[in-house]
Amino acid sequence: MLHDPNRVYIFDTTLRDGEQVPGCQLTTPEKIEIARELEALGVDVIEAGFPISSPGDFQSVVEISKAVKEPTVCALTRANKGDIDAAVESLKYAKRPRIHTGIGSSDMHIKHKFNSTREEILERAVEAVKYAKKSVEDIEFYAEDAGRADIEYLAKMVEAVIAAGATVVNIPDTNGYCLPDQYGSKIRFLKENVRNIDQAIISVHCHNDLGLATANSIAGLQNGARQIEGTINGIGERAGNTSIEEVVMILKTHQTLGLHTNINSTKFYEMSRMVSTQMRMPVQPNKAIVGANAFAHSSGIHQDGFLKMRENYEIIRPEDVGFPSASIVLTARSGRHALKFHLERLGFQLDKEELADVYKNFLTLADSKLDINDTDLQGLMAYRLVK
Repeated sequence: MLHDPNRVYIFDTTLRDGEQVPGCQLTTPEKIEIARELEALGVDVIEAGFPISSPGDFQSVVEISKAVKEPTVCALTRANKGDIDAAVESLKYAKRPRIHTGIGSSDMHIKHKFNSTREEILERAVEAVKYAKKSVEDIEFYAEDAGRADIEYLAKMVEAVIAAGATVVNIPDTNGYCLPDQYGSKIRFLKENVRNIDQAIISVHCHNDLGLATANSIAGLQNGARQIEGTINGIGERAGNTSIEEVVMILKTHQTLGLHTNINSTKFYEMSRMVSTQMRMPVQPNKAIVGANAFAHSSGIHQDGFLKMRENYEIIRPEDVGFPSASIVLTARSGRHALKFHLERLGFQLDKEELADVYKNFLTLADSKLDINDTDLQGLMAYRLVK
């Protein structure tokens, strides 16, 4: 399979896994709007829905297939013919269709979800891939709960589905269970022990139940995975999925990893706002990369360092992710340097003694008010003149 060995493919499941969040359901027109923005962002694969699950989901896959040209459009299925038939039908207008089929791979799922055996599950996995391959060339197989699966059995399953025609093998940490070194080792084991692994791309799909989704995804990439599955703002089932903006900016910031994507990161901020608005799901202010406070500095020590040289306290430039600008927030913890910065911005030039005098009044005000705005600063200067 010919592809750039250092290219990481971005698989966005905002419209499928992300939309499973209670209260975040989207209409087809809303999904199309997000899909077009994902295309502009540069994602490689859009998982548009789970066609068998509802007529609305089926229709969304049909319409998204018509609306986008560049990305692969992917439809999710379980490992059965009915699901796969619905997916094939929903993808008939897609320029680059992909079927994403799979089954549980952990003994927990095999026994308690499918009431089956390892042998039967392996057979069903191979059958599903072969059946899907008759209609669509690009087949991704997911080994659900791979994070808790026996590694030898998982390797056997991956080898069998690649032999059956899978072009991508997805190794999900479905329950967000793994530690990064465990997950990375799992990917490395597959890379080194599955004979036909060079015929497929390994994909990572990590959940955030323990807050490790992004760390696990990066560990997977460091060990040979070349597709990462995630969502905008990290939304998704339970505690959410890997946040695409975090993974992309980690790869951009850590150039020594030698990995790159085709993402236009300057669109992240507006993309984040759109998804948040459409899905009625606020972004926490301290969310990495796109949160309202991601580039806000309020501690006096940090503000002083930032004003002397931005890189003292910022490893990413706000403009790299389309953020309006970094902000120096005035609070009771702010220092003289930050106050001087804002007063000069408003046209007030003060010497050292004058600044010290205003700073005392500023601290008194800041202790009684959560944050200080321009009107407050002008009031402080007016009060000083009156005195």
